[in-house]
Amino acid sequence: MNQTTKSPWKTLDGFLEINSHWVKLIAEHLETTEGQIVEYWRVERANSVVILTIQSGKFLFPPPMYRPGVAEATLDFPGGRVEAEATPATEVPVILKKELGVTESAIARLEPINTIGWAINSSFSNQKLYGFVAELHPTATVNPELIGAEYPVTADGISDLLKKLTCLQCRALLLEWQNQVDLRF
Repeated sequence: MNQTTKSPWKTLDGFLEINSHWVKLIAEHLETTEGQIVEYWRVERANSVVILTIQSGKFLFPPPMYRPGVAEATLDFPGGRVEAEATPATEVPVILKKELGVTESAIARLEPINTIGWAINSSFSNQKLYGFVAELHPTATVNPELIGAEYPVTADGISDLLKKLTCLQCRALLLEWQNQVDLRF
């Protein structure tokens, strides 16, 4: 594969910056490598973690949560943002406690799906996605009120799950994990 590296675009000025706890919105004028001046908007966000949580041969999901971006509640694997002082791996137990009510001691095995973060939208955002598989001890207690759905870790279960998952990040990590493991489908 022939890859050509182009010089970065030159930032001429920044004409707007809006900061919040969740996102920083930046508007700039940039000069492309061809000399064209463009107005460009981008966001800076904390990285994300999504966790495929498995217990006794089933994927566990928290209850569907309302997503303002699509104006509906969606089924998603547990996930959240990586705080500035944390690493993706250290956020996993925090997220699982918050979303499924399980303690760190309930995690029998934790494996990364991707060790290098994937760009969520490299043209618009600096945010990267990290995925993990957290296998819970079979005897670990999970509050049934915090379980929104369970799907078997089988070919049919994954096929059914893919019909329900609309989150591209969740789908991408599930398919990447399925590609990495020998589930003997």
